Amino acid sequence: MTKITEHLAKAQKTLFSFEILPPLKGESFESLCKNIDPLMEFKPPFIDVTYHREEHVYRKTSNGLLEKHTTRKRPGTVGICAALMNKYKIDAVPHLICGGFDKEETENALIDLQFLGIDNVLVLRGDAIKSEGNFVPTKNGHAYASDLMVQVANMNKGIYLDDEIQTNITSTFCMGVAGYPEKHFEAPNLSSDLKYLKLKVDLGAEYIVTQMFFDNQKYFDFVKACRDMGIMVPIIPGLKPLATKKQLTILPSIFHIDIPTELSEAVEKAKDAEAVKQIGIEFCVQQSKELMKFGVPVLHYYTMSKSQAVKAIAKELF
Repeated sequence: MTKITEHLAKAQKTLFSFEILPPLKGESFESLCKNIDPLMEFKPPFIDVTYHREEHVYRKTSNGLLEKHTTRKRPGTVGICAALMNKYKIDAVPHLICGGFDKEETENALIDLQFLGIDNVLVLRGDAIKSEGNFVPTKNGHAYASDLMVQVANMNKGIYLDDEIQTNITSTFCMGVAGYPEKHFEAPNLSSDLKYLKLKVDLGAEYIVTQMFFDNQKYFDFVKACRDMGIMVPIIPGLKPLATKKQLTILPSIFHIDIPTELSEAVEKAKDAEAVKQIGIEFCVQQSKELMKFGVPVLHYYTMSKSQAVKAIAKELF
């Protein structure tokens, strides 16, 4: 299959791509495809598939007490990537996360990806468990995305956890990483955040995909700051059309981002839910056009596995 960097190198214009969530347990791959099919006419060269860590849920027992259970509600990332490649003849990019996996499990997942011919991974630390305030590394796992990157890079050199394994067979993973135009919420400042982003590039990251943002100037400033730091890899903007009034507070709370006054005021004045969706689509179209004019390599949309709004946007652009 083709590496993301190869797609970018041969592109003559801005490409279209998107991210999907694995279906919840009990849902089918076909249900996921219903929201992928409408977007295939825009010829995405790749699709990202998120990875979700375990969650803690509490269930009442027969004696009335609560019992903690650990569950993974959206499994199947590796299998979905293989199914996407088989069905659509497209490159799939699995997210690879630290949280919820030890180094051995990570190595086994990388071996599975290698056997399937999946050469691209987006390397992330991942979030804390929803019921916990802070990220806690899994026992014998990685604490930082940079540590996880070292493991992937080692496999590209034929180095396994068991140093008794001697092999000339190496993987060829193309690693992408996340970037935060408004800084990662745990970083004390943007300069500190960029220092660690530069470390990830030095460790082998070949491209960056940004957290969603709604103010293009923040992206432009971020790109300049990266270039000033010597970060020269492609920086792909991540976009999401605002869809509900609730997202005016939910998105800043979860993702620690600003929503421009122009957009928030328009949404607040909207008559109904359909009007909000249309405002979100129109704003994202204009945002996308400005980014295309700037010369971004790809417009990457966070669909949350819902295609209607992204299709309306793509129709205006591609």
